[in-house]
Amino acid sequence: MQLLREDIACVFERDPAARNTLEVITTYPGLHAIIHYRLANALWRRGFKWLARFLSAVSRWLTGIEIHPGATIGRRFFIDHGMGVVIGETAEIGDDCTLYHGVTLGGTSWNKGKRHPTLANGVVVGAGAKVLGPIQVADNARIGSNAVVTKDVPEAVTVVGIPGRIVRKASERAEQDDRRAEIARKIGFDAYGMTDEMPDPIARSIHNLMDHMGAVDQKIDTMCQALYNLGDRTCSEALPELAKEDFVSLVDADASEAGAASDKDVADSDTPEKTAEAATAADKQ
Repeated sequence: MQLLREDIACVFERDPAARNTLEVITTYPGLHAIIHYRLANALWRRGFKWLARFLSAVSRWLTGIEIHPGATIGRRFFIDHGMGVVIGETAEIGDDCTLYHGVTLGGTSWNKGKRHPTLANGVVVGAGAKVLGPIQVADNARIGSNAVVTKDVPEAVTVVGIPGRIVRKASERAEQDDRRAEIARKIGFDAYGMTDEMPDPIARSIHNLMDHMGAVDQKIDTMCQALYNLGDRTCSEALPELAKEDFVSLVDADASEAGAASDKDVADSDTPEKTAEAATAADKQ
């Protein structure tokens, strides 16, 4: 039960769309696949191989996610969306890992023995990525969407492309990364294993906004601390939650105003006074 509680809790940590526990338990195929896997894996380890494989096959029919019961998966494992995920028999996944839809942890050999990848703790694999062969993906590494990785990945780097190549090393701007991660956790942003080093202008723009938000947060924290030292407790109050309906598109608002003005002009032109004035002007001409 503790594993199940952790699996449910990690959904709320990594998916801002999750609203409540009932919704997560009943509508998240990634969670269903993990529950089925843990049951199948228990059967597999006790020697009930066929029953474990049958339960795994049923889970694939129901969720679109294929996890071999012989795979080894750690705690707080999260599969977002899930459709098309394949995890092979000898794959090993550490704690706090995240996989997006279309990910394959596959083999490159028909030989028995270790033939699937090993993911250490905190690894994120983006949508559509393929991690192939008995390779090691070290702690906190990130694999970008649609990358194909066939070689070992060092700790805390980002890998993109076909074949996979490192575009971000662990020693680069660690402090900035920590600030961005904190802001990302606040707003629930994790762009499918993407980083600002990837050739995506939208992702770069979002990361620049996150940098600015981090700087603003830091200044506000400094001012709040100064006010607290002076005896003011205003900053201790919780911030109000933002509701979607509180925001109105400026474009829609302008269009509505323009439409209202146009309707008013048409209505004014149809009044008897306006019609009489127009007729008098025509007679004078």
